Amino acid sequence: MQQQHRLNRNRQFTYVYRRGVKASNKDLTLLYVKSTQQRIGFSVSKKVGCAVIRNLTKRRLRECIRPQLPELKSGLYVIVAHPSAAERTYAQLQRSLDALLHKLALHRGEQPPPKL
Repeated sequence: MQQQHRLNRNRQFTYVYRRGVKASNKDLTLLYVKSTQQRIGFSVSKKVGCAVIRNLTKRRLRECIRPQLPELKSGLYVIVAHPSAAERTYAQLQRSLDALLHKLALHRGEQPPPKL
């Protein structure tokens, strides 16, 4: 993923954590804040595993999101990996991420779900 699409400062992550809309499933949590820029950050804690496992998980998540970037709404995204994400294959992570993106209606042209 290109540098222009990355969240890289702690204050950017903190902003998304405080103001973001959140959706979760067993493996991932997705936070989103509407913005004019399109930036994505990944958070993989030490609970996921050793450095090798954490980096592998981040690489898989980056590759899951990369082809979808042109289709996503502009905004700030943070993807948080849960410990179970380390045991998932690329295809399983792809399905989990797609489910979260559809849950929050983050593809261009999708309408947000009605509030109850």
